[in-house]
Amino acid sequence: MLIALSVFAFAAAGEETGDSSFVSPQDAKPKKDVRPDDASVDIMPAAIPVDVTNEPNKIPDAAKVPDAAGPKTASDKDVPVAESGEKSKAEGDANAKSQREDPDEEEMEYLYVKPPDMKPLGYTGWKTNKVTKSHSTDDILPIPDRWRVGFSPDTRRYSGSIIDPYHQNILKGDYPIIGQSIFFNGGAISDTLAEGHSVPTPSGVTSQRSGSLAFFGRGDQAVVQQNFILELELFKGETDFKPKEWAIQVTPVFNMNYVDTQENVTNIDPRNGNERFDYHIAFQELFGEYHFRDISPNYDFISSRTGIQFFNEDFRGFLFADNNLGARVFGIYESNRLQYNLAYFEQLNKDTNSGLNTFDLKHQHVVMGNVFRQDTFWQGYNMVFNLAFNDDEKSLDYNTDGIIVRPTPIGDLSEHQVKVGYAGFGGEGHIGRLNISHQFYEAVGRDTHNPLASREQNINAQMFDVEASVDVDWMKFKLSYFYASGDKNPTSGTATGFDSIIDDPNFAGGQFSYWVRQGFGAGNALTDLKSRSSLLPDLRDKGEGQANFDNPGLQLFNAGYVAELTQKLTANLNLNYLRFDNTSSLELLLHQNNLNKSIGYDYSLGMEYRPFLNNQIIFTGGIAGLTPTEGFKQLYSGKTLYSAFLGLTFRY
Repeated sequence: MLIALSVFAFAAAGEETGDSSFVSPQDAKPKKDVRPDDASVDIMPAAIPVDVTNEPNKIPDAAKVPDAAGPKTASDKDVPVAESGEKSKAEGDANAKSQREDPDEEEMEYLYVKPPDMKPLGYTGWKTNKVTKSHSTDDILPIPDRWRVGFSPDTRRYSGSIIDPYHQNILKGDYPIIGQSIFFNGGAISDTLAEGHSVPTPSGVTSQRSGSLAFFGRGDQAVVQQNFILELELFKGETDFKPKEWAIQVTPVFNMNYVDTQENVTNIDPRNGNERFDYHIAFQELFGEYHFRDISPNYDFISSRTGIQFFNEDFRGFLFADNNLGARVFGIYESNRLQYNLAYFEQLNKDTNSGLNTFDLKHQHVVMGNVFRQDTFWQGYNMVFNLAFNDDEKSLDYNTDGIIVRPTPIGDLSEHQVKVGYAGFGGEGHIGRLNISHQFYEAVGRDTHNPLASREQNINAQMFDVEASVDVDWMKFKLSYFYASGDKNPTSGTATGFDSIIDDPNFAGGQFSYWVRQGFGAGNALTDLKSRSSLLPDLRDKGEGQANFDNPGLQLFNAGYVAELTQKLTANLNLNYLRFDNTSSLELLLHQNNLNKSIGYDYSLGMEYRPFLNNQIIFTGGIAGLTPTEGFKQLYSGKTLYSAFLGLTFRY
């Protein structure tokens, strides 16, 4: 008490002499302000430590500012004073109720005055921490916005700005924009791709150069793609561990693409030449999310999403990995040990040249469900159980370039319906030092009229993959195998060639592999042997065509090496040996007997560089080649094919 009285005496002396050297316990100076009656008073900061007497809900005496007429608290409204300058007995009585009138909205601003050097972290936006129409007493000081209370000056804290995504920012979901629990999270992405590759390319009826008589012409092509992406999310939720109560996500994509080939294959009209520039606007995400309820004290929950959204049915994207229109119920159980999904998708068609969504329905209905379980049998080893059903209706469709894609342009072009169910299980994780990944699918269903077989077919096909790897310090060594069954008798009543719904696999090199990355036609047929970003030689267009289970299948043997060369630079080296599982369907399609199953050797080197150790700027590049062996030479030629690309991603 002696120390406190000394402080008050020193403060009073400073007030009488005009000395403004009094400093609060947070080293914050009193703020001069002007009340509506132009009476100048000193207003003290509200953020002050608890009194050493530990009396609950009591503002320490140090918060009182000396005045010529006696002490006055920072939250007091002017109280009438007797002409002699003495306070009324009611005010002097410590146990008496406050004689203040209820403050109006304008005066409430003075109840909470943030010290000038107390600032919240980062960019807090346009909202300020003010009290409006609330009651304040000597014991209670309301602070309406707990997110923007502020901190004392410190070199470890950074104020930030509206364009700074690294520190707290209201545009990145760090401060609420409405009330205390509604946030906005916005992002912008520029994704640029420049690629050069060679693929087997027919000369066509009207060749690019006179005197070009070979069936396959020059296959060199140049591709440039530019995507501008906005990610806009409005959601309600206060913490990371507690699920969002609701969310609205909108992700529009603005695409421009350019292709330059050496043959007239980019336009159905050869008068348009061998170049094509196109653009497309799409929504890759447009959904609402709603949190139904928590089902345990550990925030196990059930939620739903409805609209255009991303969904992956398994660990590596073998069956379905796509952004499409659907409704999904999902959640977690056993403190996040179990994760589950049940989804229905009404598939949208894809734009031919960009691969993005259109607003046209594809007449394809997909129902999927899966359950992930962590730490199954071994800690660190996770399993997934899958069920899916694909109902692909009869329809007729031409792509943007005027080429028929539904039904697949082989055989008699009869419209047909494909109904197929999938059951599978897989695993991903580690057993001791051994990293393991595997997936199996069984496909059973019916095709009302397969165009290659020219008849109705039952479907019975399988897919299996396994990858084993070992980490040695900063390196990973891996061996992989992939199997998709091929059709042994394409004209029989049973189709045994495996096909996915819409795959996007991260396997055997993924985006760096020539075989996975490139798509090319099936010999002299109008359909594709395989689509871009796919493993399967399924004789159809993945984005716009129907599933086809009358195909040659695939066997792939992989050896890979991944190295974290530095914290910023990662290298990915892969060698694949490829062969068809069965060539009977290709022999029927191309009227070519005794085709060899061997495809060739696929080798690739990919690099990823993150200069700032985050995902704000990413450089991705790769080179790959395919050296054909006997089977591929019989279909096309013995020329080695290449692929090289460079991608640059900027993210805010």
